[in-house]
Amino acid sequence: MTMKKFKASIRRFLLLLCFSLTAMPFAFSQSIAEATTTAPTLVIDVWSAGKMPGNAAVEPEAEMPDRGDKVQRITNISRPTLSVFPAQNKNATAVIICPGGGYNYVTYNKEGVEVAEWLNSLGITALVLKYRTPQNREGAFQDLQRALSLTRANAKKWKIDGKRIGVIGFSAGGHLAAKASNLFENRSYSPVDQVDKKNSRPDFVILVYPAYLERDGKIATELNLKAKIPPTLIVHNEDDKTFIAGSKIYHAALDEAKVQNTFLLYQTGGHGYGLRSTKDVGAWTKDAAEWLKKNKFRN
Repeated sequence: MTMKKFKASIRRFLLLLCFSLTAMPFAFSQSIAEATTTAPTLVIDVWSAGKMPGNAAVEPEAEMPDRGDKVQRITNISRPTLSVFPAQNKNATAVIICPGGGYNYVTYNKEGVEVAEWLNSLGITALVLKYRTPQNREGAFQDLQRALSLTRANAKKWKIDGKRIGVIGFSAGGHLAAKASNLFENRSYSPVDQVDKKNSRPDFVILVYPAYLERDGKIATELNLKAKIPPTLIVHNEDDKTFIAGSKIYHAALDEAKVQNTFLLYQTGGHGYGLRSTKDVGAWTKDAAEWLKKNKFRN
């Protein structure tokens, strides 16, 4: 190679290097932007300081290691919170979101924040509940009942309709939502302040691939089908072999009890998909939005 050609090669290399270095900050910024999710305008404690009933976690709250699926799993929750994602319209419907996680953790982004963004797009104020884990079903239910009363107590301040407050739950969160719709007549803890004078009955519930609704082919004993259960939407799919039986049994029981309910049954989707499924069940958000509108739970 001649000296002239060598110098030309060096110039091309340097130009390419400069271009790459210039482009890197843009590419990095773009990836950060794509990973950013909507932030709540308000995060509040479900319980007043020192007033939380029941048990707390033994270990400090922690985010579990990533499994390569971009799911944020939070465990050892001892300080339950409500993250408020308000709708822009006044007097909006409000929905408390109960993520799943088998009561071991809370899938905070996939079945929480992402769901809040979808509800906001429908003009609904969303509130993500970070309830107590791990394996603290009693504490988690106390957290949800308190969250319902807390939302009603703040209805005017948060510009929501106090008569249109629902719950949507995923997997274990669906079990929580079903319990809230069944067991509101008796509060699961002694009232701690004025907030607990507000009703803890949801005005409607949406159960998405709910878990633990049946035992040995029968309705789970903790559920009370004699209660004044609010309108219920059940979302599930046939290939969720572990939990589909519970939804079918629960739907049949609601029909027998003459409770207003709709069962959206799809063929494929598995379990734990949230809003991310590309299978048949991916249509559930559109169908659920229509159900909400038909029943006047959204404008």
